[in-house]
Amino acid sequence: MDLATLIGVVVGFGVVIWAMILGGSLTMFVDVPSILITVVGAIFIAMMKFNLGQFFGALKVVMKAFMFKTEKPEDLIIKAVELADAARKGGFLALEAAEIPNTFMKKGIDMLVDGHDAEVVRSVLEKDIDLTEARHTSAIKVFRALADLGPAMGMIGTLVGLVAMLSNMDDPKSIGPAMAVALLTTLYGAIMANMFLIPVADKLELRSGEEALNRALILDAILGIQDGQNPRVIEAMLKNYLAESKRQTGAE
Repeated sequence: MDLATLIGVVVGFGVVIWAMILGGSLTMFVDVPSILITVVGAIFIAMMKFNLGQFFGALKVVMKAFMFKTEKPEDLIIKAVELADAARKGGFLALEAAEIPNTFMKKGIDMLVDGHDAEVVRSVLEKDIDLTEARHTSAIKVFRALADLGPAMGMIGTLVGLVAMLSNMDDPKSIGPAMAVALLTTLYGAIMANMFLIPVADKLELRSGEEALNRALILDAILGIQDGQNPRVIEAMLKNYLAESKRQTGAE
């Protein structure tokens, strides 16, 4: 699991729950109708904005915020230089048995082995990058939509609770508890958006950017190998993807 995400989730929710316990019993913060309006309502309203494939596809992508580990560009450069050296010595067929953990790089190398020309390789790999980014963007939009709808549905729930409270003003003792229940929907919406959905959307956006950068690096490496460039030239070119401080300690 991503350490930053794990720490954020555990500590963030832990602090809020601890504050609730210090303020009284946790049970007073639990209200089933408020959960139905805020959480369930937001989910189904968000579903109206997307087709079912996009919506449920986003739920699968969410695990990338917690479990996904991006490969280091330095490691990809090392592998690319290794493949370039092998191709320079034994031709593209020498790459057929190469062990390539990255599936995108493996796809590109397989196209070289099959003898496709540079334009075909570039076109296919760029299309793969574009479609992958589109899927990621769609998932991010789903979570941002849910983040917008959580507080909105919370406010709707609060208004429903206030209407119910005002309709029963003849019983002063019921006003305080009714107000507390009405405010819980706003609380649920704020927690739902700010403590889960927005951070998940931001983390998915970060992961998408990292993956896009790695794939652009791999594309340049594949085209460099196909062009027969010297492995050292390919290495120097790919190091441009690294931060300045890492270029001297990257692939050698």
